[in-house]
Amino acid sequence: MFEPTRTRRQGRLLVLLAGLILLVAVIVSGIGSGGGAPVRSPPAGRPAAEARGAAIFSYAPAAAAQYVARATAGNALPLFTMSPGGATATAARVAAYRPLIDRATAGTAISPTLLEGLVFVESAGRPQVIAGSDPADAAGLTQILAATGQALLGMHINLARSRRLTAEIDGVQAGTRRGRLSALLAERAAADPRFDPTRELAATVRYLEMAESRFGRQDLAFESYHMGMGNLQQVLDDYDGGRAVPYVQVYFDSTPTRHAASYRLLAGFGDDSELYYWRILGAVQIMHLYRTDRGALTRLSGLETDDDAGAAVLHPRLAMSGYAGPAAVSAAYRSRQLVPLPSNAAALGVDVLPGMGEGARQVGAPSALYRGLRRVALRALIAMAGQVRALSGGAAPLRLASTVMDDRYQQRLLGGVYPPAATGYSFAIERSYTGAAQAEAFQAVLDRLASLDLIAWAREPTVIQVTVASDAAAWLDRGG
Repeated sequence: MFEPTRTRRQGRLLVLLAGLILLVAVIVSGIGSGGGAPVRSPPAGRPAAEARGAAIFSYAPAAAAQYVARATAGNALPLFTMSPGGATATAARVAAYRPLIDRATAGTAISPTLLEGLVFVESAGRPQVIAGSDPADAAGLTQILAATGQALLGMHINLARSRRLTAEIDGVQAGTRRGRLSALLAERAAADPRFDPTRELAATVRYLEMAESRFGRQDLAFESYHMGMGNLQQVLDDYDGGRAVPYVQVYFDSTPTRHAASYRLLAGFGDDSELYYWRILGAVQIMHLYRTDRGALTRLSGLETDDDAGAAVLHPRLAMSGYAGPAAVSAAYRSRQLVPLPSNAAALGVDVLPGMGEGARQVGAPSALYRGLRRVALRALIAMAGQVRALSGGAAPLRLASTVMDDRYQQRLLGGVYPPAATGYSFAIERSYTGAAQAEAFQAVLDRLASLDLIAWAREPTVIQVTVASDAAAWLDRGG
């Protein structure tokens, strides 16, 4: 009789202990994810006003410096993701050529700082690189085409010999033939001055001087290095009859509805020619950080490469640390950090797909929890939808596939976490359009907002993932 009674007491004690452990676990798990507060449905969305949206494609000459700064930041991602060895390693290679750059520009009006940025963009500081498989292609530190070098820049290129030596160099480097690599490289540099950094830099300066003489502006001269003088002249002709104006004005004042001919030409090159000057300025900033604050450059590189779109750099303080679970999302609605989607979303040009928030029960949450955004992200979404409608000339809405999704929800439903989606600054638009007009209008809006450093976006198999910068609302509210 005594033993069974004792056993029952032990069992009750174990049950109580297990309950206490569970309670502690719940409390601990609530820290950083809503403080253990209950998960409640957010308030119902209210009607929202239409966004003017015109500021997306507006240009204010008085704010030219701000446009330049934003375009430089907004187009910098490839400098970090596509530089061999990373931006810091590339900066180290490029810096080694600064004495030659200074000598090449001495006695001219060409900026050595911009020329250094050009070297970063063109070759990442690699004097032997060839853009294709044939030395006739762009080659060397500043990637001059053989035809351009011979016909325009007075370079005496023995292309046949350059090709033969390039084949030998490739064989030695691959280990398939014997030879002294240093001797072969020197012989090729003698036959083809594009592989001699001193002579190629001198030729590049000659080109830039010719372009500056033609256009009367150094920003246009550097832009023409990739776009070509003829193409840039056509852009200027289409813009205002050929008058040379600052490139920032040509670029931002050419829109689908204003100076449409120059806009179509800029957008139609298909090789990022229109972004070339911004990339040079971005490289200049990297070189400055390399020389003055390498720790800052390392941190910036980490943010730029944290995800495919470079979204983390838009929120460096947040560093893409988002809502851990449903309780944190629920608390964000209560504090009004998050707001529900507006009740009149369809009238604003946003079709909220019915499956959004599907599966919320798997994490013990209502589906409405995953139908909201930070205010600035919602403001940008409404502005984008309105502008797409205006440009496409149709009433078809953008199809909104997802908004805020906490880490736990993503892990349970998707098997992984896309950090920006857990911050409330990110949303996804389904890649399903009513026709070419809507698709082209959406692309135009994405490109312009990205160039203004107001969003980062990534193309995924079925959606376009958009992350909005925290300062986007102030810029969009400028009017147009």
